[in-house]
Amino acid sequence: MKLKVDIEKRLGDFCLRTAFEAEEGITGLLGASGSGKSMTLKCIAGIERPDRGTIELDGVTLFDSSRGIDLPPQKRHVGYLFQNYALFPNMTVRQNILCGLHHEKDKAVREKQLETMLSTFGLTGLEKHKPAQLSGGQQQRVALARILVTKPQLLLLDEPFSALDSYLRLRLQLEMRETLVSFGGPVLMVTHDRDEAYRMCDRIAVMDNGRTAAPKKTKELFANPETLSAAVLTGCKNRAAARKVGEYEMEVPEWGIHLTTALPLRDNLCGVAIRAHYFQPRSDRNRFPVLFVREMEEPFEWVIQFRIPGQKEQTENLWWRLPKDRRPQKMPEALGIAPENVLPLYPTEDL
Repeated sequence: MKLKVDIEKRLGDFCLRTAFEAEEGITGLLGASGSGKSMTLKCIAGIERPDRGTIELDGVTLFDSSRGIDLPPQKRHVGYLFQNYALFPNMTVRQNILCGLHHEKDKAVREKQLETMLSTFGLTGLEKHKPAQLSGGQQQRVALARILVTKPQLLLLDEPFSALDSYLRLRLQLEMRETLVSFGGPVLMVTHDRDEAYRMCDRIAVMDNGRTAAPKKTKELFANPETLSAAVLTGCKNRAAARKVGEYEMEVPEWGIHLTTALPLRDNLCGVAIRAHYFQPRSDRNRFPVLFVREMEEPFEWVIQFRIPGQKEQTENLWWRLPKDRRPQKMPEALGIAPENVLPLYPTEDL
């Protein structure tokens, strides 16, 4: 089963122009606030109408502006988990889940499916509770049960963990991932959290200012973000403009250094990113002297900021992260970085 999206929608000065495909498994839409993530979900679900384009699910056209097709939400077979879960506050858990079965006329079938959902999501015993009597995690499970009982072909999740504290968020991510893997169809999850995207998603499409890059496998995206927006969203602290000076060599004027890469560089190189964990005191590749500025202790790591002697004055300090047990007693005079950890960046529109 495959979802195909190619749509445009203008909202004042903002223009959403997104085109991508999502297959079975969990595809993340990773982007900053205002990048168009939630609007994309609403267009797919039929809550918002694109100005032009097409949306297709498993070969069925949900929307086609040129042919005048715009299926109503109830006919799209799409399950939408809202950020606030959208439970009916005056209804019990039982009543909320049964709302997803209102088309089923056989009472015995409704009761059997209800019991299955209560058991599957660990809600047995909470049938008579109303949403205000439930924890955030329990509310989430009720909302997901209400969606899945309708047997949707596609799941849309809009920042499903944003309202939870960090401990509960991690626990529910582990639980929900198991549920989503067993779902079997495509899942599209909106998030601005790189750690959440890494843990939850099989593939990630980066959204930036209404544009969507083609989904990449999660580990491939983090290993080679390719664009500035992807580098920022995946947590690369060290970024600068760069230009190609050789097949495997770039110049970084802001830092006053040259760097060698493992992969050949394209002519349209525009920048470089280096993750804070990649610097090594003993590496003899891409080695340069450093001047340490400040450090900050975290529960399990040290964050150390430094500058390069030839670095331009107005540029930001570089970041080096290292585990607590690897912090040297005396700071090294130079750091190096392996060529495979030098991440070239290219214009988004050229990829």
